[in-house]
Amino acid sequence: MHLKTLSLKGFKSFASATTLHLEPGITCVVGPNGSGKSNVVDALAWVMGEQGARSLRGASMQDVIFAGTAATPTSPGRPPLGRAEVSLTIDNADGALPFAAPEVTITRTMFRSGGSEYAINGTPARLLDVTELLSDTGIGREMHVIVGQGQLDAVLHATPEERRGFIEEAAGVLKHRKRKEKALRKLDTMQAGLVRLTDLAAEVRRQLGPLARQADAARRAQTVQAEVREARSVLLAHDVALAQAALEADLADEAAASARRAELEQRLAAARAALATAEAAERAAAARLAP
Repeated sequence: MHLKTLSLKGFKSFASATTLHLEPGITCVVGPNGSGKSNVVDALAWVMGEQGARSLRGASMQDVIFAGTAATPTSPGRPPLGRAEVSLTIDNADGALPFAAPEVTITRTMFRSGGSEYAINGTPARLLDVTELLSDTGIGREMHVIVGQGQLDAVLHATPEERRGFIEEAAGVLKHRKRKEKALRKLDTMQAGLVRLTDLAAEVRRQLGPLARQADAARRAQTVQAEVREARSVLLAHDVALAQAALEADLADEAAASARRAELEQRLAAARAALATAEAAERAAAARLAP
């Protein structure tokens, strides 16, 4: 595995698109002071995920974007650009990177508005994805493969504990340390959630007594209400039966009265007929007895 190309556009002094081809072995960048040699190193650190503006010799991260040049008698000058973009292509023919491709290109873009984007082989990615991708290779942004001015003296004068940290990080221990820290943060979050859950469980248990009593009272009330409804139904059924019996008795009495009335009316008609007959006989007798 080796770095193949480094492409810069709008990054610091590289206003125009520039591609550096890095052959296997030693690659040297030479030039006078102020020509941008350090900007190449900054671009390497930046595309691999460097987040500190000071490490890139700037006051803010937007300082990596080409700020423009003033016009001179011999040059018309150039306006500032709106974004900076750096792409690093790595030869992955040996499969050193955990990525199914013979070449892996990491791209980082910074906009003057403050937004930042990462991409791996053209696919949008996160900083965490880039860090995970490079963690097994020893070339990540925190792997001490980029030694800037003044850092060599710090390494030479480091304490044994600091040197041990440098060696561990160069050996790829940083990835496992980061994973450990991430796992510990998750454990802390889970522990906080467990404490909260324990508090909620204790609060629920504290409320269970009154709630249980209320539930028991509600069950008893439901039983009493059911018994009351059943008693009312029985009473209503009894009242209906009594009313039905009374109605039937009244209907029977009414039928008997109707029959008695019909009988009396027949007797009355017979009596009237007998009276009419007697009156007719009386008139006939009176007519015969008259002189």
